[in-house]
Amino acid sequence: MARPFATGEVLLDASPAEVYRLVSDPITMVGFAEEFYKVRWIRGATEARVGAWFAGSNRNRWRRWVTHSLVTEAEPGRRFAYRVRAQFLVPISRWEYDLVPEGTGCRLTVTNWLKAPRWFVPIAILITGQPDRAGTNTNNIATTLGRLKAHLESRPATATQ
Repeated sequence: MARPFATGEVLLDASPAEVYRLVSDPITMVGFAEEFYKVRWIRGATEARVGAWFAGSNRNRWRRWVTHSLVTEAEPGRRFAYRVRAQFLVPISRWEYDLVPEGTGCRLTVTNWLKAPRWFVPIAILITGQPDRAGTNTNNIATTLGRLKAHLESRPATATQ
């Protein structure tokens, strides 16, 4: 696979199963994300499983845009991944959330690959207002991971599954 566009990782004091329940639920992830602020399952989907679709609303200051995502991998406690496309079926990116047990918790790695065709990049900059999408995604991943860590480590531990 090509070199990642943006990535980040964090060591969490939570089981892979507990972390997976959060990262595989786009509705829950809205509470931790920076640009991603609203989501709904579409095309009959109600949960994270391979083949499920969700529509995500994103924002950057006054700019707003909607993407559609297809869940491509859903391995509880191990990996959650999806492909993102813009309106008119234009591919945008791929996101992966990988979980590896470590100590009494796990390491979560978030990786993003740019999949947009070159001709679409100037349009994406106009839509999102971000000429440095790699830098923005790297910063947003760090923010999201920090919020997840604070959330998971500020509440009583749940049973490991």
